[in-house]
Amino acid sequence: MTNTAALARPAIEKQTIRKLQLRLIPFLLTLFMFNVLDRNNIGFAALTMNSELGISSSQYGLLAGMFFFGYFTFEIPSNLLLHKLGARIWIARILITWGLVASLTGFAHNLTQLDIARFMLGVAEAGFFPGIVLYLTYWFPERERARTVAMFMTGLPIMLMIGAPLSGWVLDNVHWMGLSSWRWLLMLEGIPAFTCGILTYFVLPDYPEKAKFLTAEEKEWLHAELERERKEKQAKHQMTVLQTLFSPRVWYLTAIYFAFLCDYYCINFWMPLEVKSLSSHYSNTTIGFLVMIPNVLGLVAMVLVSYSSDRLLERRWHAAGAVIVGGIAMTLLPTTNNPILSILLLSVVTMGIYSFFGPFWTLPPEFLTGAAAASGIALVNSVANFGGFVGPYTLGIITQKTGSVAYGMAIMSVALFLTAALVLLLPVLGFTQPRQKELQTEQLSAER
Repeated sequence: MTNTAALARPAIEKQTIRKLQLRLIPFLLTLFMFNVLDRNNIGFAALTMNSELGISSSQYGLLAGMFFFGYFTFEIPSNLLLHKLGARIWIARILITWGLVASLTGFAHNLTQLDIARFMLGVAEAGFFPGIVLYLTYWFPERERARTVAMFMTGLPIMLMIGAPLSGWVLDNVHWMGLSSWRWLLMLEGIPAFTCGILTYFVLPDYPEKAKFLTAEEKEWLHAELERERKEKQAKHQMTVLQTLFSPRVWYLTAIYFAFLCDYYCINFWMPLEVKSLSSHYSNTTIGFLVMIPNVLGLVAMVLVSYSSDRLLERRWHAAGAVIVGGIAMTLLPTTNNPILSILLLSVVTMGIYSFFGPFWTLPPEFLTGAAAASGIALVNSVANFGGFVGPYTLGIITQKTGSVAYGMAIMSVALFLTAALVLLLPVLGFTQPRQKELQTEQLSAER
């Protein structure tokens, strides 16, 4: 009987994980795609909005970053409410409110109104990304999480691949009812999030126990696996919500992610303007297609690096190596005005940045569970997202003084090298892959 159970386990595991990936990831990925669209479309709107409203480079950097003040304020409460009320209700609420605010931003008539709208968009969206990361820990064992997070986060490059040329086309062609095209861009792109919010309430299961697509045997295996992991973590790292908020480990991860996001949002918010600076002959549609290229390559790199990270059960060097490569390419941006070489360098930067996400987001759940995981993941994401203000705003000031986006990006590449250094120093706090050998042993046992 024991031998039969041992042989059956890998089959049940593969079958269950496959079902979860097919049932949950495509839907969550779709939600994340619209999240990316509404958060980052200000970068394309800037191509015509800045000149129409007389917005300077430094003012634009502040505008792009205003989102994160609202985001920070409500991030942790939002994630705790998700843990308490369930993902179905709370994620649906997030999507509906952010979709409404995103569309209403198109009605702003001056910089002050835009700043307020961006702040409110952050308030509305707070909790979505860390909420999904937390939600995935309810469904996937630890050894599957880098790949799972990466599969979910492929929504980032996919939407930028689709959204970049679409946004460029809207700017060039949509001038309905006498309204500027950048207004239509913001108004139209908020509608999918609102629609998906309504859909989420009806189709997203809160926990495996409520999943109708799993058999009783699959639920039993998954519950046993996740419960075993939870007990092991609690035995080593039992933490309350309050302890989590003051944990050196949590704050160290926050520092890593803060440095990383400084450059991630520089690329997101400023890439269209950098591509536009390569030639005065580019239409907005052309800029959209050129911005698509780095995101296609970033998607491939993200999947391959995360697959390697899970296969080898190694996180630190995968994450650090990716941002080192990206940082080198970012440093080289001012060395050429050639459009082909510039797009190539932007592609390498994007590949390095996207490849960081999967390995990094396996680290917090290694020692956080339950409400501690909800608050800890939210803390890392919310505080670190101030990098989304610091990075673009600093880049805006440098650009205004130097007249070069590329030069500003080269200076900002320091943040990527700092990210890599902090990741490589993770053993200082003693939690770099503490369960790597255990997971490898479990993996070998399952294969046998």
